[in-house]
Amino acid sequence: MIILAGLGNPGPKYEKNRHNIGFMAVDAIARRWAFGPERAKFQSVIREGEVETPNGRVKVLLMKPQTYMNESGRAVGEAARFYKVPPADIVVFHDEIDLAPGRFRMKKGGGAAGQNGVRSLISQLGPDFRRARMGVGHPGRPELVHAHVLSDFHKADQPWLEAMLNACADALPFALAGDDDRYQAEVLRLAPAPKFSPRQAARGDDPAGGGRS
Repeated sequence: MIILAGLGNPGPKYEKNRHNIGFMAVDAIARRWAFGPERAKFQSVIREGEVETPNGRVKVLLMKPQTYMNESGRAVGEAARFYKVPPADIVVFHDEIDLAPGRFRMKKGGGAAGQNGVRSLISQLGPDFRRARMGVGHPGRPELVHAHVLSDFHKADQPWLEAMLNACADALPFALAGDDDRYQAEVLRLAPAPKFSPRQAARGDDPAGGGRS
């Protein structure tokens, strides 16, 4: 079994936040691969399914922890222990302010880089799980980060956001087969990141110059 965990905060207040892009990713995967219905387990909303990969069919558990971002590790750790899933078979989709909007990078291991959900996961799983880092841009100053990630994507973000979510779902068999390099390359091929000036990328603005809402 592979665990795919999307990070975010529960409830309609946070539904469209940049911080909830991980929830959006697992929802896109569930739609693309016709996963079973949502149910509550492991302090999460989960869905189960199977996906055909280059190595055969793989059972997948999708998770949206309902513990709030900063305690995500409690939920994912509970599921990992129940199913005896090692960190190498856990992929976590999360927002990444150090990547420009629409950029996508796979990474295994390392530190939290200020992402509190990832920090919580490290405390429960150790550092060696796999991270699907989804760029949402940086607001430019550290004191603006909190408001930035807890604000909604604006209308001009929707084309690249939808493309990246769909690409993460369409290319999923490569990740499930353990080929993170191929998965990253395929996501970027299917959803090339928009072109930003350095200033726009730092602020997370849209390429048309619409600015922050």
